[in-house]
Amino acid sequence: MDKIINKIAEELNVKNTQVENAVKLIDEGNTIPFIARYRKEVTGGLSDEVLRNLGERLNYLRNLETRKQEVIKSIDEQGKLTDELTIAIASAETLAEVEDLYRPFKQKKKTRATVAKAKGLEPLAKIIYEQKETKDINEIAKEYVNIDKLSDEDMKNKDKVVASVEDAIQGALDIIAEDISDNAKYRKYIKKVCYHEGTIVTKATKPDEKSNYEMYYDFSEQVSKLPSHRILAINRGEKEEFLKVSLVKPEEKILYYMQKDIIKGKTQFTDMLVSTISDAYTRLIEASIEREIRSDLTEKAEEKAIKVFGKNAKQLLLASPIKGKTVMGFDPAYRTGCKIAVIDETGKVLDIATVYPTEPQNDVESAKKVLLDLINKDHVDMIAIGNGTASRESEMFVADLIKEVKRDICYAIVSEAGASVYSASKLATEEYPDINVSIRGAISIARRLQDPLAELVKIDPKAIGVGQYQHDVNQKKLSESLTGVVEDSVNKVGVDVNTATPSLLSYVSGINNTIAKNIVKYRDENGKLKERKELLKVPKLGKVAYEQCAGFIRIPDGINPLENTAVHPENYEQTEKLLSKLGFNKNDLKNREKLNSLKEKLATVNVSQLSKELNIGEMTLTDIIEELSKPGRDPREDMPKPVLRNDVLKFEDLTIGMILTGTVRNVIDFGAFVDIGVKYDGLVHLSEMSEKYIKSPSEVVSVGDVIKVKVIKIDPEKKKVGLSMKGIA
Repeated sequence: MDKIINKIAEELNVKNTQVENAVKLIDEGNTIPFIARYRKEVTGGLSDEVLRNLGERLNYLRNLETRKQEVIKSIDEQGKLTDELTIAIASAETLAEVEDLYRPFKQKKKTRATVAKAKGLEPLAKIIYEQKETKDINEIAKEYVNIDKLSDEDMKNKDKVVASVEDAIQGALDIIAEDISDNAKYRKYIKKVCYHEGTIVTKATKPDEKSNYEMYYDFSEQVSKLPSHRILAINRGEKEEFLKVSLVKPEEKILYYMQKDIIKGKTQFTDMLVSTISDAYTRLIEASIEREIRSDLTEKAEEKAIKVFGKNAKQLLLASPIKGKTVMGFDPAYRTGCKIAVIDETGKVLDIATVYPTEPQNDVESAKKVLLDLINKDHVDMIAIGNGTASRESEMFVADLIKEVKRDICYAIVSEAGASVYSASKLATEEYPDINVSIRGAISIARRLQDPLAELVKIDPKAIGVGQYQHDVNQKKLSESLTGVVEDSVNKVGVDVNTATPSLLSYVSGINNTIAKNIVKYRDENGKLKERKELLKVPKLGKVAYEQCAGFIRIPDGINPLENTAVHPENYEQTEKLLSKLGFNKNDLKNREKLNSLKEKLATVNVSQLSKELNIGEMTLTDIIEELSKPGRDPREDMPKPVLRNDVLKFEDLTIGMILTGTVRNVIDFGAFVDIGVKYDGLVHLSEMSEKYIKSPSEVVSVGDVIKVKVIKIDPEKKKVGLSMKGIA
């Protein structure tokens, strides 16, 4: 275990004690959000992101150790385990290395070498490989020809027959070729040299056919320089049969390395060994190494894509909510009509409708009348327009419509990714049993503007749609990563236990789906919860679950004002002592005047001295001070607000040099897509993001950021817009 602790500490650049303590907490069943927030003293303040990476590596390294023991046991049972092999397996750092070392000892299917071994040709193979024998090899091989020695019954089995000297020598060389191909040292060298000097080459399978992969129709790039987004694009192009992909390797260098290691001067065996080494490489090694390298490249590219996807999803989940507004959800469509849902500031559905302002009906006047009536009747403050099919035409209609409204009203474009998946889900049916499936999408769009987090947790994280090739990557790993992202986001914000849906509650630390439903049922039967400790009355929510979830649960109008903060019940006593020392009590948190005075006093606290007096860790005390300074404040309020518009910008209005305000919709390896208010998102390439060198777009922007951009390229035919963030004041 010490070895694993040391390895993780080195990789994450943290102390051994931090890793050791974090591992202990994870093994005890504590969740990552709980450890990150309420066990900072124990872990030395490791963040949720570092803890998740730690957890992943811990799992991998433990599996690696288990596999090493299995392999050592298997080889030992065969009576072939040596001290050298034990050391090599013990020091292997990846599962691939362990499997390479185990390769010669695996039970093989029928091969040319296994057939040769069955014929008793291993001693001859050893003679050739050792290259010491001076007696003519043909004379030696005669001893292994058995055609005259076998019974009639054995002669029927060709796998036992050695018919000639040539057969004997070829069989021996087949054994040598397989031994070379199974040699872990050679495989390790070949992989290493292919990573450094190999080149991925792609050719078109249908050169005259247009596709998204045209840049790869005649393409090559060194393996070491190939970025992850290209690897995934090439894989997809190959899967869709537009591309033929190969790995060009430094074959001469590889063969020279093996020859130098195997051949011991000029002997009668030299030529046959040179030929056998070449056979081993081309027939047995090359294809499998190519598969392994491409699989490894894909795995690393997928890991990066999953990280990008997770980061983007987190920004989207933590987007700033728009509270206290009545919103009209507008789900655009053509033939089937645009679905409308008006919801009040609590998310309650006030009205629904279907209008047909787009093709083919183009019934603009009737649509205007219906929506103006709803806007006036329900006092609508803003309109949320989904960004899917017919979004652009709908936006033009809405921009025209609001000019006729006599009160202040604006609109925002909202991502509708996953809205249709949610609409037809069991959850949506339970929430809105009497509302048509098609209308549910409009409700979801409206609610996403009001509270993105509460709405997006109802959708499979993969359907959120802010990443790169999310459908091509390992779906199990993607799902695990995104579930972690959602958990971290929900627990960072906190959850109002009296209004939260089971979907939202199920992501709270320590609460599973069953407990989430039980909380809602308890709430329905007993009314609003007044205290956190009342959760202990909920069926299946025991002391362990309570410890994990209590700090993330909020009760805005409960008995204890501390329960509308992230202060954990285990720290209530010290928190009240802190307030008392400063001349306040917990009820002062509800008084605006006293709260302002408290903030001033908290800013002057000597954390180091006070933590000793209160017998509490400095990091925990710092968190408590921060919570008391802004009780009940939503951390998402610091995030960029959605861009609210009241007029539309046409593609034709764009000119080179125009400065625009836009919202970052997606961040990928090579840049970011920005919604600038025209139908098509513009691309800010990595090279146009900063005056100084940056390796990744995420160093500069995140999903949801509102940024200023300059138009630098317009392609009217492809409807593409190139943007720059450079040189804008």
